[in-house]
Order: sequence, then C-alpha cells, then structure tokens
Amino acid sequence: MNAMTGGARPFLGVERSILGRPWRARLDAAGEATALALTQAHGIDDLLARILAGRGVGVAEATRYLDPTLRDLMPDPSTLTEMDAAVERLGRAIETGEQIAIFGDYDVDGACSSALLIDYWRAAGAPEPFLHIPDRIFEGYGPNSDAIRALAGRGATLLVTVDCGTVSHEPFKVARELGLDVIVLDHHQAPEDLPPAIIVNPNRQDDLSGQGALCAAGVVFLALAGLTRRLRARGWFGDARPAPDLLAALDLVALATVADVAPLTGLNRAFVVKGLQVMRNRARTGLAALMDAARMDGVPRVYHLGFALGPRINAGGRIGDAGLGARLLTLSDSIEANSIARELDRLNAERQGIEKVALEEAIAQAETQFLKSNRLSCLVVEGPDWHPGVVGLIAARLKERFSLPSFAFAFNRETGSGSGRSLSGVDIGKVVRRAVDLGLAIKGGGHAMAAGVTLERGRVEEFRAFLNDALAEAVEAARDADALVIDAALAGRGVHLDVLRRVEKAGPYGQGNPEPLFALPEQRVADAMVVGENHVRARLRSGDGASVEAIAFRVVGSPVGDALLKGRGELFHVAARLSANQFRGVEKVETRIVDLARVQ
Repeated sequence: MNAMTGGARPFLGVERSILGRPWRARLDAAGEATALALTQAHGIDDLLARILAGRGVGVAEATRYLDPTLRDLMPDPSTLTEMDAAVERLGRAIETGEQIAIFGDYDVDGACSSALLIDYWRAAGAPEPFLHIPDRIFEGYGPNSDAIRALAGRGATLLVTVDCGTVSHEPFKVARELGLDVIVLDHHQAPEDLPPAIIVNPNRQDDLSGQGALCAAGVVFLALAGLTRRLRARGWFGDARPAPDLLAALDLVALATVADVAPLTGLNRAFVVKGLQVMRNRARTGLAALMDAARMDGVPRVYHLGFALGPRINAGGRIGDAGLGARLLTLSDSIEANSIARELDRLNAERQGIEKVALEEAIAQAETQFLKSNRLSCLVVEGPDWHPGVVGLIAARLKERFSLPSFAFAFNRETGSGSGRSLSGVDIGKVVRRAVDLGLAIKGGGHAMAAGVTLERGRVEEFRAFLNDALAEAVEAARDADALVIDAALAGRGVHLDVLRRVEKAGPYGQGNPEPLFALPEQRVADAMVVGENHVRARLRSGDGASVEAIAFRVVGSPVGDALLKGRGELFHVAARLSANQFRGVEKVETRIVDLARVQ
C-alpha cells in the first residue's frame, strides 16, 4: 500500500461512521516516512508535509509542486496527434484573412474555448470569427448540419469546433460538401472511426501525448501556443504586431478546467494556479462583471470557479440563450458586460428553482429503484417535463446522495436527452460509447466522470439494465475503496487561518488532488440549527476548550443532519474540511462537516 491509498487501521477507531463508512489514515508507514523526509529536506512543516506525501509528492519534486510553472509542465504542442496540421491550417487562415466559424459547446468549457479563439483572432488582426453556440433544446449537443449550412452561407470557409465534434460524422460530411475545412479541438473520448476533419483530441486512440486529462480549453491553449510559434517564425508577429499574451488567457483555461471537473494535477494544476493569479487582476471585463453579479468577496478561489462563476455561465446554456456566456467572456464594454452578467445571475436563480422541483421527483424515483433491487450499480431517472438543461445537475445530486453513478433524462418528445455523472474509478464515458455502438442509444459520449446520451423513450429500461450490468464490477471496486480517508487530526484550537494558509500551499484542490480532510476528535455538539433550506450550522465544543463553528451543507433529512440536530450534548469525532469564508472584508475559517462518528 502506498502513501496515497490509506492505512489499514481505522482512524480514531472508526470502523463505521454515521454514514456507514470506515475512516482510514491517508498515510501508511511509507507515507509517514516520506512526510518526515519532506520536513527534514525542505523545512516544510509537519502538516503540509503530510498533505504533500498523501498526494504522492516526494522529496525530489516538492519544490516544483509547491510552485508549479508552465515552463516545466507545458508539452510541445506538436506531441498531440494532428496538432501540426491544425496549426498550419489555422495559421494560413490568419495570414490570408480567411473567415472562420467557431462552433462551441454550450457549457463553461465550450464558452471559454470559444472566447480563447475569438480573443486570439482579434489580437492577431484577423477577421472577427463567426460564433455559434447551439441551443440545447432545439439543436442538442455538438455540430449539426443546419448550423453548418448557415455558417457556410455567411461566408465561412473554415469551421473550428471546440469541446465537441469528435463523433460528428454526418455534419462534417455536409461541411466537406459545402467546401468547408474542419478542425476539431476537443477532449471527449473518441471512437476508432473518426469523422472527416483535422481532429486534435488527446483522448483519440492514436494520441500518445499523455495529455488526456486536459479539458477542451487546455487543448485550445496548446493549439494557440503552437500557432504563435508558427506565426512568429513566418514574421506575422513582431514589433508592429505583437503576439497575443497567452498568459493573460489563463483565467479562462483555469475556469474551464475547474468547471469541467478535470483532474487538478500536472499541467492542469499549473493552469489553475496561474489562472487564479490572472483572475485576481480583474482585467477581463466580462469575468469582473460576473464576479460582481455573483457577489464574490475576496480573492477568487477554486470554489468560486466551480460554484459561483461556472454555474452562472452554464445557466445560459441550460435554460436561456446558450451564447451568453461566450459573448460575456469576450466583451470589453463594461455596460454590456454588466447587463449580460445580471441576466446570467437571474437565469441561474431560475435554474435553481427548476432543479429543485425536478430533483424531488428524481429522488423519489431513485428510492423506488432501491426498493426493487438491492444490487444497483447505477441509477437512471426520467421526467416527461423536466428541462433538459438541468438533467446534468440532477444526475450530480443523485450521485452525491446515493454514491452511485447516475443518469437523468428529459423526455419532452419521443427521444430524450440525458446526462450522467460518475464516481471516481468508474468510467461512464466508455460505457456510453459502448451503448451507442450496440445501438442502445442514439448518440452519446463524454469522459470518465460525465457523459451525455440521447435515447429513445421506449429503451430506458433496456439502457438501465445495460448500465447496471456494465458498471457492476467497477462500482463494487469503488465501494470497496469507499473509506473516508483522513489526512490528519486537528485539535479544536488548530482550526484557524494560519493552519488554513499552510494547507493551501498544496492546492488548488479538486478532482485528482483531493481537498484535505481532517478529523476533529471528541467534539461535543453545543448547538445545531437549520440554515437556508437544507444546511445545518453547528457549534462544537472541543476537548481543549475551544469552540468550533461548523456547517454541514445539504444534510437536512440525512444521517449527518439528523445526528447534529438531535445530538445536542453528544460526543462525536468530526470529519471536516477547512476553507476560507470572507464576509464584509473579514476572512474566517469555515469548518465544513463531511461525516460524524459517535465516540464509543
């Protein structure tokens, strides 16, 4: 067992928590030795050393890990299959003043990828690209023939698709017939048989670059780095026309990386570290307006990207004008930017209301499925009048609540659009592609943690049965590994900003770089109350006399929520994460409860 798989002994003796999970130490004996070596070799304090060792960071790479640089981690763009062909064609379009069209997906990654290209084209002195973001309901995911015909009719001769296009055979045949060249910059899982286009996708089967963790915006960024190199070599950029500042574009790459739940390791982690630094300058008019609309206080953090900015950009694609997010990110007019940002904020609030109603129905369906079977490996729910824009959110909520891969479908006609979310270690993108190959689904694709599917109404049960069979082994393995992994124990007096600052040095945290989880031993519940609609705020009294203010999100009606609300005076070990919470200019530590275990 290595330092990242957790020790075998129960942490604090917890074999079964309130949520039925064993607690395990992240570090085994080898991990403890690595943490000690980090402290001795680099003078890193013990807590930070334990966190680093728990994420596989050794003595040799510690310095670079704590200060990741693009210079160390950026690959040569040419290592991606067909990147050189894409760069050559893009460069020729700029040099000749050719009209290009960008077709982007309707989510954050698609919006950021589209904005990256538009900004670059403007800075390079090329004609303004046409932009098309499809309507989720009327056009669905990915390129479609009607949109391509319309873009060609406006004079486009080169089509660039971002965050989509890897499986678009028929639309690209239409593009070829119309005389359009096509470049795909994507990251979704790819079949062996690819459509007629230049396809740059680190997840295509013949790509050996090792960059499969990138989101589409990361792929676009590499393409623009390669394009800059080519145009410099040909004299396009110089004193009279400086090359675009790609480092200033890292705010968009960071936003897309976090919102698309890409692993925050390696190059992605560097993108996010540097992108957050760029974002602090508030130089991008549209993002600054969105930060204000989201009522963001303090410096931007990963949390803000995933839970404040991302959902608002997505809201346009979910229930409003799908192009709002991409347009906002390219604006320099603050008045227009503020107007769009306010509209996205309003749409996000509307989306939350729509989601709440649909989620209640989805939970009821899921509980019925549990009554019918005790060996479920996947949940599949459906609604005849659900908004297609919230099915991904419903799937995510079901996955969180029931710890199972989950799919939600909106059947507003004879076919339904669905979205799935998965557990770590359970690849639903690959299984969805297999369902398409077998003819169970009309179309579909995605990546390990998220996938989209189009299904005939009458095939839901068949699709559900297929998923439960296909995912059973992987889900069982994921459940076996479902121990709550604790990084370290903290006394009540250890919950303060200095500790948080030390912890943050190993961030930013997210998918692939788990946020540290701490155990607070023997905490007595002094008080607990419901706040908001379904959160519980608690005041804990620590054995060292400290008082800890804590919150548990979305737990009303759950075992954790019930234990807190009914457990006044009881003694618990508490598993929690620490984060910064800024209110009216004052920064405090927020203790977010994840699990509880009664003290025996």
